[in-house]
Amino acid sequence: MPTEVSHPLFARIYPRINAFTEAHGAVEHRQELLVGIRGRVLEIGAGTGANFRHYPPEVEHVVAVEPEPRLRAQAERAAAEASVPIEVRAGLAEDLPAPDSSVDVVVASLVLCTVGDVPRVLAEAARVLRPAGELRFYEHVKADRTRRARLQRMLDPLWTRVGGGCHLTRDTERAITDAGFAVAHVRRFDFLVNGRTAPSSPTIIGVAHKRLPDTR
Repeated sequence: MPTEVSHPLFARIYPRINAFTEAHGAVEHRQELLVGIRGRVLEIGAGTGANFRHYPPEVEHVVAVEPEPRLRAQAERAAAEASVPIEVRAGLAEDLPAPDSSVDVVVASLVLCTVGDVPRVLAEAARVLRPAGELRFYEHVKADRTRRARLQRMLDPLWTRVGGGCHLTRDTERAITDAGFAVAHVRRFDFLVNGRTAPSSPTIIGVAHKRLPDTR
């Protein structure tokens, strides 16, 4: 299986997109996503490494997987400046480079909108997590309101082409529960920029636990 995916146009514009969103609240969202985590972490689709500076000192080690080579190079530079040990690797979320039951937390941050096979990615997250491990997620999702969801469906083909495979119409919370995780906490909100919504505004931040086998 390949370990890289090339999106040269998106990789050039994404740092600007990220800087814009961070100026309007994404920094606080990333901090909320990562608060209180500890132990060994695997981050799926690390992008430019925007999360790295927000990992708390209780984190022992992070393996950050990023398939896009241009973004991965930026993530490597961010890892060198991080306050916790971070190892950036090439790889796909559908085939995570980690043994079974080897990490305490899997972080999915603005990536489940983009991966090719969401159920497989979540199955891989469950595989690498230790019993009762956590999935931390921060994702834009399908709108609840019919009119907004219809607009997302109309825009999705173009959005996907220019956004490096990003989709507007995924019901990510449902996908997480369908994959066998138990959602412990989720905050749903519109990510507003200057008080306005965008097609990608519906957002969730939350924590899900790997369910333990029923031994009854």
